[in-house]
Amino acid sequence: MFRLPMVARMMRQLFSKPATNPFPARHLPRSVTEFLQLVAEGKAHMVAPVGTPQGFKGKIEYEAADCTGCSLCARVCPANAIEVHKELKCITVYAGHCIQCGQCTEVCGKSSLVMGNEFLTATRDRYAPDMIIEGDAVLCELAGICQDDEPTEAVAVK
Repeated sequence: MFRLPMVARMMRQLFSKPATNPFPARHLPRSVTEFLQLVAEGKAHMVAPVGTPQGFKGKIEYEAADCTGCSLCARVCPANAIEVHKELKCITVYAGHCIQCGQCTEVCGKSSLVMGNEFLTATRDRYAPDMIIEGDAVLCELAGICQDDEPTEAVAVK
């Protein structure tokens, strides 16, 4: 008869303490929907239950002024989350597609891409304005409203 090591392990884990931290239920709002509405109105803010450690791989942050448009980041991105605008020497990062692997930040010679600390990025719209990271020049050029290389109004790219 063959042994089932999985059954023995399952029985040990059934009676042991959980390996994960418990969710801080005392901080849970009564209604998540109402809380998110308050956050959108600026009357409340979200605080992560834990701090982010040094070297945390969160949402990409992009400094367009330092970017040379070399496209190395786009070439190494396994999720194809980076679009290069060679003529503008800028990039667009689609955070909804990004898998936070950090390869783009490692290959960037000018350090214009860094891994940020933001990790609460869940959204139903992968193309929401806060999920698209790009420099002002890209927004300006795509909308066709540039005057002296400065954006004249807020632009939402869909």
